[in-house]
Amino acid sequence: MSISPPLNRRRDVRIAERLAYSADVTDKGAVFRTADFDDWLEGRRRAHHFRVQRIAFADLDGWSFEPGTGNLGHHSGRFFTVEGLSVHTDTGPYAHWQQPIIRQPEVGILGILAKEFDGVLHFLMQAKMEPGNRNLLQLSPTVQATRSNYTKVHRGADVKYLDHFTVPGRGRVLVDVLQSEHGAWFYRKANRNMIVETDEEIRLDEDFCWLTLGRIGELLRRDNVVNMDARTVLACAPVSSDEPGALLPDTGLLSWFTARRSETDVRAERVPLGQVRGWKRSEWSIDHVEGRYFRVVAVSVEAGNREVRGWSQPLFEPCDTGVTAFLTRRVGGVPHLLVHAKLEGGFLDRIELAPTAQYTATNHTDRIGDDRPPFLDLVLSADPERVRYDKLHSEEGGRFLNAESRYLFVDAGKSEAPLEAPPGYAWVTPGQLRWLVGHSHYVNVQARTLLSLLNTGAVRL
Repeated sequence: MSISPPLNRRRDVRIAERLAYSADVTDKGAVFRTADFDDWLEGRRRAHHFRVQRIAFADLDGWSFEPGTGNLGHHSGRFFTVEGLSVHTDTGPYAHWQQPIIRQPEVGILGILAKEFDGVLHFLMQAKMEPGNRNLLQLSPTVQATRSNYTKVHRGADVKYLDHFTVPGRGRVLVDVLQSEHGAWFYRKANRNMIVETDEEIRLDEDFCWLTLGRIGELLRRDNVVNMDARTVLACAPVSSDEPGALLPDTGLLSWFTARRSETDVRAERVPLGQVRGWKRSEWSIDHVEGRYFRVVAVSVEAGNREVRGWSQPLFEPCDTGVTAFLTRRVGGVPHLLVHAKLEGGFLDRIELAPTAQYTATNHTDRIGDDRPPFLDLVLSADPERVRYDKLHSEEGGRFLNAESRYLFVDAGKSEAPLEAPPGYAWVTPGQLRWLVGHSHYVNVQARTLLSLLNTGAVRL
């Protein structure tokens, strides 16, 4: 007679409770205290040599433009390539455009190791240099590595703590979900976002520190301290949401979103970089003919605490700072966020949920009236008393140079943002976003940054 194996609970509610407790702890019980953090981070900055210098494309080591296509790639055939993208759509102000795009088909790992100290869940964060960050050194996940990096195509050092995320049974998985990256600059790029809890004794490397969720939340109230990869992982944390209801029921929200995806006609095709129209290549950069949007540049990098101490690579550099904001309203006492079902050419599945406003304002200076991007002017002119949060955060520093966005939460009035949302927009609760971010390709990376602020207590609605 066979014996059935014991059943496991489908969901452990204690995880949400422990995360909530960690979000409430800043100094008390924390291994790494607030007063010591600034000195520690500055010490890590002084301990290593960092240098990033712009170079001509001809000076790239191991990179070249492919004869025929003009695509920019590495001689190993790994890491990533800069190619062209041609997009046709019936949505938005532009029916057709072409642009350079980063193609990186391999899936990277963004992993944060968690461990309990004195009854409080802590997270192992790394002081990591990325060449595109304006201030170079920021807090990153425990592991932040492409497959090419952690399989050592570059012949560099091992990625520290990698086994906790690649060897089954090394810990208890709290989060494991594929998420997209910037759909405007990456072609169908995804990373594995993970949080793994361990009971092992961890030998602490000098570039790493343990922080509570609340302490990370405090650091998120500063400009350019916590990097994008850490923010996206923290957004996926299964934090509980005590919400009695929502303006849209979950099935209604899914139906609305599925309809937006189904009804949007998008054809995004890779094309040779050398044939992309509206862009021009010089010795030092690839630029749009109107000087807008972004440019492709090359840099030489020296970094004392990376797996490889020196290398060169292409980077995408935006022409200005982005503006990324959620408008908020309370409905029946429950906070709601106005999401946008946004098309981006590089998305795997056409559309993802984005913040209310996600624009680079200077790209739209010649558009007036109804041609202006919805809600952009409302965000830019918001009364300071209505702005709950306004900080500058870097985007992906491993592929983008000086890419920063102002991230905001702005309380909206009834006339400014009615509950009957315009086409392409919907009011959702933070809990509904947390539910959707547990699945792949629903919530975009900019919305996940704003969600990470809620999950860590950096913003309370």
